[in-house]
Amino acid sequence: MQYIALIYKDEAIPVDMEPMMQAYGAFNQELVASGSFVAGDALQPVATSTSVRVRDGKTEMTDGPFAETKEQLGGYYLMECENLDQAVEWAAKIPTAQTGTIEVRPIMTYDL
Repeated sequence: MQYIALIYKDEAIPVDMEPMMQAYGAFNQELVASGSFVAGDALQPVATSTSVRVRDGKTEMTDGPFAETKEQLGGYYLMECENLDQAVEWAAKIPTAQTGTIEVRPIMTYDL
């Protein structure tokens, strides 16, 4: 089953990037070697985002996220896991789990 791990962090808190990138490099290698890695990417800062809504047939665009929050979505991993317990084990190893929040959700599949 596939799970997505959404990585949330407070962009206002400074991070020493060198050790963080080393930690992510090690995590990426472990996840890929396990065969659980499907996809993953970091996102540009929330200031670069655009929210899109359609109301009464009209497309509305606004800068930034839909809701003001303390933590912002900074990236994700899509993982193939046997169950939620395994997905949570992987999520706990994501370096940002030490300072932010990792939200884990199962992926819905549809027969099209």
